[in-house]
Amino acid sequence: MGTIGLTCLLIIIVNIIVSFRGFRDATFFNRYAFDVDGILIYKQYDRFIGAGFLHANRTHLFLNMLALFFFSTSLDYFLSYGAYLTIYFASLVGGSLLSLFLHRHHGDYTAIGASGAVSGIIFASIAIEPGIHVGLLFLPFRVPGWLFGIGYVLYSIYGIRSQRDNIGHDAHLGGAMVGMMTALLFQPLALVYNYTTILLILIPGILFIYMVIRHPHLLLVDNLYFRRHHKGDLTIDDKYNSARVIREQEIDGLLEKIHKNGLRSLTKKERKTLEDNSKL
Repeated sequence: MGTIGLTCLLIIIVNIIVSFRGFRDATFFNRYAFDVDGILIYKQYDRFIGAGFLHANRTHLFLNMLALFFFSTSLDYFLSYGAYLTIYFASLVGGSLLSLFLHRHHGDYTAIGASGAVSGIIFASIAIEPGIHVGLLFLPFRVPGWLFGIGYVLYSIYGIRSQRDNIGHDAHLGGAMVGMMTALLFQPLALVYNYTTILLILIPGILFIYMVIRHPHLLLVDNLYFRRHHKGDLTIDDKYNSARVIREQEIDGLLEKIHKNGLRSLTKKERKTLEDNSKL
């Protein structure tokens, strides 16, 4: 096993440790899950990374880690461990940033999982070695990497556009695009030899991202998700001001309690709330 294989195993171990902590501790899980209001209002930017090491359940964790392991091994001959880590974390953050932009008005939107980072590693592999074959679960055949890549991007675009399920298609697409482009920074010759495959994958993905940034109304489709989230949306300023008023009222109540009964009258949770707000 090469350097990248060992680095991949280390990432898998960290994912397992953090995910199992999240399975047992709801407070820990909620603190580090990707949460729009947590990031935009409370400036908890560590959620960009933390959410990538949390998973919904053991199956979610297993499938992500299995895909990460198999695609990482194909990069062992082409990248250093530093390049590999750069692609992994750039894809993780890139996928989260696209999710944050697309859901910036959906304060209740949350997400977890390493899928954005794993997508980046998968598409880095396809960019460098498009001839690899990808096996799909429960199917008796394998498809060429380039065909899988094109289909994956088109399916992600459809998923973002239709929003018919609970899958984070935006994080997948953002991670895939960032992973492929970051890999090309470390292996620029891949673009020379594999430009047809790379362009067929990158162009529709980047064009779609550009279009929804310039014309967000393209995502306004008439389905249950749309009706639930786009009725009377609040701006980030509205949410921030509302949250600040609630927070100030809570602190005022705690200070009044201290004034009347002393600091020792606060519960452990109230002390933590006072301490956290003093840092803001």
